[in-house]
Amino acid sequence: MLLFAGTAEANIRADERAGVSADASSDVRSDSAAAATVVSSASAPRLITLYQGATDSAVALGVTPIGVVDAWMEKPTYRYLREALDGVEHVGLETQPNLEKVAWLDPGVIVATRFRHERVRPLLEQIAPTVFSSTVSDFKDSLELVAKATGREDRAEQLLTCWNLRVADLRTKISTVLGDAWPQKAAVVRFKSDHVRLYSSGFAGSILEELGFRQPDAAADQGWGMKLTSEENIPALDADVIFVLLEDDPAIENTYRHWTAHPLWQRLTATRADRVYEVDTVNWIMGGGILAANAMLDDLYRHYGLAPQALSPSCALGEEPSAVKEPSVITEPSSTTDEGAA
Repeated sequence: MLLFAGTAEANIRADERAGVSADASSDVRSDSAAAATVVSSASAPRLITLYQGATDSAVALGVTPIGVVDAWMEKPTYRYLREALDGVEHVGLETQPNLEKVAWLDPGVIVATRFRHERVRPLLEQIAPTVFSSTVSDFKDSLELVAKATGREDRAEQLLTCWNLRVADLRTKISTVLGDAWPQKAAVVRFKSDHVRLYSSGFAGSILEELGFRQPDAAADQGWGMKLTSEENIPALDADVIFVLLEDDPAIENTYRHWTAHPLWQRLTATRADRVYEVDTVNWIMGGGILAANAMLDDLYRHYGLAPQALSPSCALGEEPSAVKEPSVITEPSSTTDEGAA
């Protein structure tokens, strides 16, 4: 077992940008094509996941990690994952994992992200073969990475095929119902205690874009999005539909009441059309994996009054795959620039 001084964890800088949709600079993809040989057992890989999207992906693939990081909300584990992860060890924060505990668990493979863990990469690789995602917001990339590390490539392909069917179904139904009013401009708005965030990219933004939604005019070319500190900025939120993210916090609820009572809020296109919907913050920006992504689609089906397409039993998420390949070699993606925020 490798032992680390307590200060080793400080190698990951404190990060205030909690969750999948980080609010500042965009992720930077790998600048080298490193490969790591995974030696864990195909039937029961001793997997540790160090970011939310990897944990979600593992559960979707039917793999129970031996260690996971704490959730950003609903601590220590998101409610939608609690049953699947009952009894699983926690190894600290996504921004500051406990490397001593990671080593003590003796993993066969670790799934991390360059965005959070590049500075402790050498230490992680001393513990076990470690594979890195380039972003915390691309659930397809996370799913494929975890699948390769655990021999579940066929299952990942199956899940992505089912995802594509759902996206096509929802997009067709929304466009049919809305007619000439489609595509809509959609604003993802998160209320905080002292400001409001308008997201234009990241996890939710990429899914809305895949479905055919467009960004609000004010959010175009804004990277991850915008931070609004005054009610005078409310017109920047103008869109055909607004998806509101709230948390169980009196200060946040107070901000929401003040902003939505303002005359400028009442003039927004979505407000006048009665298309302001409160959605689940965990599903929309925190979960980061295919389970959360499908829950986001469920929200959209419901808010638009649409019936989901009936899918085959093989599309059930989290089922154990019938055939598992032996994990072999993981190759990181080639150098590119990840657009938008995490």
